Amino acid sequence: MRHWLFQLGRSLLLIFVVALCLRCAFLFHQARLIPAEALASVPFQNEVGNVADSLAHGHGFCCLFRQPTGPTAWLAPLYPLLIAAIFKLFGSFTVASFYAAALMNSVFSALACIPLFYAGKRIAGVGVAAVACWVWAIFPSGVMMPFEWIWDPSLSALLAAALLWATLYVADSRRARDFALYGLLWGVSLLTNPGLGALLPFLLGWMAYRQFRGGSFRLTPVVVVLAVLFACCLPWTIRNAAQFHRLIPVRANFPYELWSGNNEIFDEHSRAVNRITRYEQTRRYAQLGENAFLDEKWQKATEFIRTHPALYAQLFGWRVVATWLGAESPWQLFSRSDSLLVRGILIWNAIALLGSIGGLLRLLVARNPFFVPVAVFPLVFPITFYIAHTSLRHRHPCDPIIALLMAIALLGGRLTHSDRASPGTSAGGST
Repeated sequence: MRHWLFQLGRSLLLIFVVALCLRCAFLFHQARLIPAEALASVPFQNEVGNVADSLAHGHGFCCLFRQPTGPTAWLAPLYPLLIAAIFKLFGSFTVASFYAAALMNSVFSALACIPLFYAGKRIAGVGVAAVACWVWAIFPSGVMMPFEWIWDPSLSALLAAALLWATLYVADSRRARDFALYGLLWGVSLLTNPGLGALLPFLLGWMAYRQFRGGSFRLTPVVVVLAVLFACCLPWTIRNAAQFHRLIPVRANFPYELWSGNNEIFDEHSRAVNRITRYEQTRRYAQLGENAFLDEKWQKATEFIRTHPALYAQLFGWRVVATWLGAESPWQLFSRSDSLLVRGILIWNAIALLGSIGGLLRLLVARNPFFVPVAVFPLVFPITFYIAHTSLRHRHPCDPIIALLMAIALLGGRLTHSDRASPGTSAGGST
């Protein structure tokens, strides 16, 4: 019986089903508490919903704020296209479309168990892989995010886990097809969430170093990966250049994100405190157009950073704390909140942070050969959000890897196993 339960606990199918059921249960429970009229419209009252509505009605990738403001490069194209397909099937801003989008997010989130399992198995053994997947199945942000955000975080989490697993697999391959598929995965990932691109030089560099150390380094695999990646992104880049007459590889909204986290509202001596509103920014965007609007935000943000270096350093530090603990002053929020859910999430975030640190230290001390591709997710990916502005939604693509690090911190696994993958074998065959 114990052996049977042990095998059941390692069942990837069971973990996937439990993860999906938890996400769907949260979705339907929360949806029952919200009036149908609000459920049909409020989740889509954002840039993704507005662009998807425009696409569904044949007006193209435009109308960022549900106004005829022309084409936009504010967003990466893939996720708005998915929501547009849902709008075509179930209608724009309907309850059916909301459920379809939230269920799609739930499936994406639960599917992250699959690449997470195989990456964990490669890094630390089957036991750690199974525990990592169970941690991900109950991960609060993983359960809540598909309902809370009709945006790309759940899909990005799946793609991030897939990138980790694919990097480990392809690093020991010599087949051109594997490198082409790896480049395709990168292309899809960047067209979904360009923030994942911060990981590209590190993962690709580690893969090249691993092959070099194994005596089989060739430039061709790197060229194939980059060629396929660029081929995926090139049509969208050409479209952006034709529309905006400047180079925009995937999306253009970083100046606004930088300004939104670094502006006069954070300066207690400024007259602009509490005067920034969404209506004001929407009106300004419509007045200037996207290019000029973003140029203005870039100028204001960089000027603020230049003239307020001490305040910017403070804001940077607050954003580091908020990224990992969920609030700039987590202890203050915990003591003042009367919500068990809020307090539970804050406690979980603290445990996840400690687990991530513990997992990284265990990998480092054991000289695990896969330390670098794991470490770059929590160490490198959030830097953009430290610079601009942050939330748990922004960190979410890292969360499956955080679940893996928590499992490693808890169990350890076979971290010191010899790295016997020969240059001519695949990672799957050497596991």
